[in-house]
Amino acid sequence: QVQLVESGGELVQAGGSLRLSCVASGRTFSSYAMGWFRQAPGKEREFVAVISSTGGYTSYADSAKGRFTISRDNAKNTVYLQMNSLKSEDTANYFCAASEYNSREQARFGSWGQGTQVTVSS
Repeated sequence: QVQLVESGGELVQAGGSLRLSCVASGRTFSSYAMGWFRQAPGKEREFVAVISSTGGYTSYADSAKGRFTISRDNAKNTVYLQMNSLKSEDTANYFCAASEYNSREQARFGSWGQGTQVTVSS
């Protein structure tokens, strides 16, 4: 288990960019795959992106491909989500999570942060 704290969410205009950060506590961060998920009001939480423990593998939801980039810095125990060309439909609470698997499935992620709110105004 790791403790995760997200930051970077804010109000931004459509077409703008944001970079979310997620800092993990503990010395085992580099052994976990890390994912980003989001939950919009009234909707189910959904997968956004995942990165392997070494950063050599990434996978994105179709809605994120070409606009979002997941990356990590294991020396800083931090995973990032760079979001460009933001749309109003990207408005959601964004969560990072840790998993032993390179997975898109929420059930595979055992540790979750509290989330950071991203609001995109049109």
